[in-house]
Amino acid sequence: MFSIDLADDAQLFPLEVWHAEEFLAHIDRGREFIGVHVPFPDRATDLESARTLLGTNAAKAAADGARLYGIRVDGILRGGVLFPAFDAEQGVCEVGCWLEPAAAGRGLITTACRVLIDWAFHTRGMHRVEWHVSSANAKSIAVAERLGFTREGVLRENFRHRGVRQSTEIWSVLAHEWPKA
Repeated sequence: MFSIDLADDAQLFPLEVWHAEEFLAHIDRGREFIGVHVPFPDRATDLESARTLLGTNAAKAAADGARLYGIRVDGILRGGVLFPAFDAEQGVCEVGCWLEPAAAGRGLITTACRVLIDWAFHTRGMHRVEWHVSSANAKSIAVAERLGFTREGVLRENFRHRGVRQSTEIWSVLAHEWPKA
């Protein structure tokens, strides 16, 4: 398995089905924190559903679609980044993230997202990378700003999460706006 160093003690790696136990333990540790804005902790509630979630994403990656990556800190899965949408034909994808509180504040998400965005633009030739974020998720919005994304608008109360209507901000960066490799 490959991994990319994000820091001396942190690595980015592809999350696969065989990581289901580790993934579930991570989600269990951060379920409430992560689940405030991210829906998949509500879909990975036991080992079978964790395998299913990872398997679904593996099938999408095999079809050149969505991809899921973990971030380990000191050998422990603490968060991740993903392409929840990846349309190579249209040249458009979306990047997203999640993190346990134990790994927050170190810039790991920003660094990991740079890796994914660099790959999307410079290796895959994507034209546009999007960032979809709950308007209430200030930390994720701050990542989009640090990465140089432009806020394009808000889809008002478009997403029901845990019984509450949330608004989604759409941010993007275009290939010609992203620094060369």
